[in-house]
Amino acid sequence: MAQAQNKLAESFKAFSDFKIPSYDFEALLSIGQRNIKALTAANQAFAEGAQAIVKRRAEIARKNATEAAALFREACSSKTPEACVAKQSEFIRSAYENALAGSRELFEMASKSSIEATEALTSRLTEVIGEVGSVAKKAKKSSI
Repeated sequence: MAQAQNKLAESFKAFSDFKIPSYDFEALLSIGQRNIKALTAANQAFAEGAQAIVKRRAEIARKNATEAAALFREACSSKTPEACVAKQSEFIRSAYENALAGSRELFEMASKSSIEATEALTSRLTEVIGEVGSVAKKAKKSSI
């Protein structure tokens, strides 16, 4: 039994020489809080961009519907078949141009929103790398 206790004591002695780093947990907590703040800001920017896109899409749809109704009324009230065909051609051209312009505008809005959200996260990521490195350098090795 004494021999078993000696082996156990020797095992614990080996572990007592083992050193683990002692980190500044307040600094790590602060880093985590700033990460959450940056993520929240990025989500907010994305949500605001999405809301602006939905609002603008509704405005574009209303404008296109109003223009289409007016052109359709003109086409239906044409006196000759040639005038009717001309109005229909104008309607098709106008609808196509409006669709392209609206799509382009919405794409640009979505791109801008995504870039703003991504820039906030990229900036924070760069900061985190430096902050974590600083905390790691300050860590002191201590015994268990």
